[in-house]
Amino acid sequence: MTDTAVRKRHTGPAQSKKPVAVKEEEDLKKASQHAQSIKGVRLGDSRDKISLLVFTALALLMRWIYIGFPSEVVFDEVHFGKFLGHYLKHAYFFDVHPPLAKLTLTAAGKLIGYDGHFDFASIGDNYIENRVPHVFLRSVPATFGALCVPIVYLIMRDSGYNYLTCLFTTTMYLFDNALVGQSRLILLDSQLIFYMLCTIYSYVRFSKARHQEFSAEWYTWLLATGVSMAMTLSVKMVGLFIVAAVGLATISDLWSLMDVRRGLELTHVAKHFYARAVALIIVPTFVYLFWFWIHFSILDTSGPGDNFMSAAFQATLKGNPLTEQAIKVYYNDSITIQHRDTENFLFSWDKTYPLRYDDGRISSKGHQVSANSDPNDEGNIWQVLQTGDDISGQLTPVRHGDIIQLRHVKTDRLLMTHDVASPLLPTNTEFTTAEEGDEEKYEDTLFELRFDVLDLGRQLQSQMIHFQLIHVPTGVSMFSQTKKWPEWGVFKHDVNGNKKIIDRANRWIVKDVIGREPGEDKDEEGTKVDSMSFLHKFLELQSKMLSENNKLVAEHPYMSTPISWLVPTKGISYWHNPVSKGQIYLAGNVVGWVLGLASIAIYCGIGLADIVAQRRGFDLIDEPVRRRFQYSGGFLALLYALHYLPFYVMGRALFLHHYLPAVTVLYMLMGAVFEFMFIEGTTSPASNLVRNESEMKNHRPKVAANISTMRSMLTKTSYIAAAIIVIAQIGFFMWMVPLTYGTNMGSEMVKLHQIFGWELHFAK
Repeated sequence: MTDTAVRKRHTGPAQSKKPVAVKEEEDLKKASQHAQSIKGVRLGDSRDKISLLVFTALALLMRWIYIGFPSEVVFDEVHFGKFLGHYLKHAYFFDVHPPLAKLTLTAAGKLIGYDGHFDFASIGDNYIENRVPHVFLRSVPATFGALCVPIVYLIMRDSGYNYLTCLFTTTMYLFDNALVGQSRLILLDSQLIFYMLCTIYSYVRFSKARHQEFSAEWYTWLLATGVSMAMTLSVKMVGLFIVAAVGLATISDLWSLMDVRRGLELTHVAKHFYARAVALIIVPTFVYLFWFWIHFSILDTSGPGDNFMSAAFQATLKGNPLTEQAIKVYYNDSITIQHRDTENFLFSWDKTYPLRYDDGRISSKGHQVSANSDPNDEGNIWQVLQTGDDISGQLTPVRHGDIIQLRHVKTDRLLMTHDVASPLLPTNTEFTTAEEGDEEKYEDTLFELRFDVLDLGRQLQSQMIHFQLIHVPTGVSMFSQTKKWPEWGVFKHDVNGNKKIIDRANRWIVKDVIGREPGEDKDEEGTKVDSMSFLHKFLELQSKMLSENNKLVAEHPYMSTPISWLVPTKGISYWHNPVSKGQIYLAGNVVGWVLGLASIAIYCGIGLADIVAQRRGFDLIDEPVRRRFQYSGGFLALLYALHYLPFYVMGRALFLHHYLPAVTVLYMLMGAVFEFMFIEGTTSPASNLVRNESEMKNHRPKVAANISTMRSMLTKTSYIAAAIIVIAQIGFFMWMVPLTYGTNMGSEMVKLHQIFGWELHFAK
């Protein structure tokens, strides 16, 4: 670190270290005249306008050039392109991400007349042969990605950083291979980052207007923060990270306003709270809900996502096959019961459990109850029996909460469980059967039928209603798994009593009602599409999105861990062509990512050293520099931490592209560290300190504020450092161009690019 990084910087006119007490209004105005004249950093000069135009043009060029190549489905385009088609066909589908980005792509497709005829079945399918406007569709995320570049410039400039720092930061961000490559395909990440940056920029502008509280500008940027935040969350659930960042910053802001030294009445603090609550909670909630309302309004027809949803939800979709084929279940009906996950059938027969298992445990030696993969086996058939004193001979529907018995038709025995360990899981109970009429075991044959919460109030129907069988005496739930019994059980699948009632593997459905056909018990009203409130549909979908996202744990050759992202040691092979030897490999610009990692270490080190120095009475950093480094740099550090660290506790499969929002913030934090190290001083204040009437009336102190002004100063070192780093960044970007754009590469060139253990094709 240079000497200028820590030594005292050149400041503006000397200020009195002690505030001057002012009691009269005239004295207050006179003492505050200097503070009132400071309007902060403002955009508008020609160099800022030119810079924004140049950066935007370069960003568009780098993303639009050769955007039609390859003219084939690439990586996750297979998913998001397919979703676009479902929207255009109104076919209900399920995705773990909120709908905004997909709706944007759909609107673009609709605009140019695309009808969604292509199914995006597999990677490598040809767009041109199938008449898919892939160039236009890819240009949408490319444009969002390009617009991120000028917003990065605006964030840095409005935060008060030197013009050179803004050029440096934006150029580093512009020439990142991963950010360019990801935004050139039909994917969601460029929209996610765009709205994230809009949120950051809006919050910066809101913070700069803090001395003009409750003004039109103040409200505008506060609302813009809330709306942008909601838009981010509406693209992907990781938008919760920016919500957390803004939430923490807002709590800190309100806590500062609560300080008695600010002199604010509690009613005035409450006004600040209500304004933020409306703009940052209520408005974003309605924005987020709005996109799901559009989502449900479009997807009103049965589609590939039906099976993820409850029976009540599916009944709201036109042409839902399960609704058409569902048969209502009544007592004394004979049915087959299928496990929801394994799709095996509840089964029994005359064979009994061995008296002693291989591990020495003892069984009940009762009749075996297992799960059978053969759907046509007669051992799958069970009769539903009514219990209690109100048994009637009339046709009685089976409903949620009923206490029932299940009689195995072939053996004429009743399903039961008891306090005996199951064959494979000693912690779970054994399922077996009992003789009908055995009074001693009557209680053990009683089961409560419990539906999923959204199906409450409905009659049990085949294929539609998911339910649990809860054993009345013990409270365990009938459970099955993919594990099979050994030879004594003819390798049937295990069934037992699970004490974890909330386990999703406890769900079953009625597959068939023996002797009954679909439609025979439906009247004319029964064929109509059911209704369901928007809020119920929304809450069900949110629950499914979160639960299914956590289930994305399947192994993938290009999945990676968060620690491997810091220096991109494992990328993602998006596409390759054996003929041309071209390939697209997602990997970050190693120069920028490594320097970003170093910037984090430097930021933390300097912050800690400054705290220790101040503790020992050494004031090595000018106060304006310290404030910029702590508040602006600290906010960026918080953003980075919230967009990176949570991935360490996620159980789902992770990929390099999950790191891109954090990398975006990392480049801005790098800019903050660059200015501290290589530029003398800082431009301060960045905010408009002209206090409006509300600020003057309600805020203390009634003394002149001790304002320290400063202008940043460039040195030869500033230019040399920026030039060296930027040249290295651009150089590595150009070296990575073949992998970013998929241009032809020979085997020798592939070998040269196979750094950090990257798994490239055609290296042999």
